Amino acid sequence: MEVSDIKIRRTYDHGRLRAIVSITVGGDLAVHDIKIIEGDDRMFVAMPSRRENGRFCDIVHPITAVARHELERKILDSYLQYQQQQVMGKSLQPAEKENL
Repeated sequence: MEVSDIKIRRTYDHGRLRAIVSITVGGDLAVHDIKIIEGDDRMFVAMPSRRENGRFCDIVHPITAVARHELERKILDSYLQYQQQQVMGKSLQPAEKENL
């Protein structure tokens, strides 16, 4: 899967939600509202979803485990790189900071 662009749209300091991300796949498809969540053991990526009959259902998601792992790795790597740049005082891209 060719992810041609990853944008960190908003970051959070409190709670488990760490960031909202948008990606471009193959230069042709944009996916918005991907969430980076701080889990008990590790950070993970939650794809855009909606609530239906009391459950959350993904709106878009990778079909295979390999594709999911690759996408998650690329998004988390981008987020960690973004965090490092923020610590060094250099912004890679604008992201709205949410301090709740």
